[in-house]
Amino acid sequence: MRGWVLALCAAVSLAGCTGQSVWAPDDAVQRAAYRHDGPTRLTLYTMINNRTGAGAHSSLMINGSQRVIFDPAGSFKHETLPERNDVVYGITPPVEDVYTRYHARESYHVQVQKLDVSPQTAERVMQLAQSYGAVPPAQCARSTSTILSQVFPQNVSATWSPVKLAEQFATLPNVSEQRLREYDSDDNSKVLEEWDPTRYAQNRKAAAEQDTAVAKQATDG
Repeated sequence: MRGWVLALCAAVSLAGCTGQSVWAPDDAVQRAAYRHDGPTRLTLYTMINNRTGAGAHSSLMINGSQRVIFDPAGSFKHETLPERNDVVYGITPPVEDVYTRYHARESYHVQVQKLDVSPQTAERVMQLAQSYGAVPPAQCARSTSTILSQVFPQNVSATWSPVKLAEQFATLPNVSEQRLREYDSDDNSKVLEEWDPTRYAQNRKAAAEQDTAVAKQATDG
């Protein structure tokens, strides 16, 4: 089974199966920390080959005291996003958007499964991800399922298969699901190259100022 997974990961050019040990400094992690105002939630991403239906990568976004993505052996990296052994920090809404678009393309789509959980559960999953360590190549689903199996032992067991993990996660009560499809080139490097967080922040600030001005004008009128 392990040989089959290694062969699969070698055959695809998707994220997952190229992990390395990294450790961002404390100040970078603290600056990047982002707390999302939505519900405490686990979001399981499964990248699936459009032609064969095979799973290519698994990752997990955790929204608790802050929002991070556990991207085991993943290739999603940007200089503005600190990482500690496959846990990526600073997952703001635009980063979440870029992350999914980075993986969805002509040959792959992204299965997104969301589960609202208690703050305590979210924190436990986050701590397990942070303490897991650098994930070896080809163990994206294995590492993610190992973490989830410690929290949901009745529904999730350790598996090497991203699709199998998604099927297990779907058995948890109140899991919602959607599929994200894009038809860009399989060369996904341009997604990160073209992403400019500074420009995005400036655009958001300008839009907020415009909204404030419009609201003030309406009130004065």
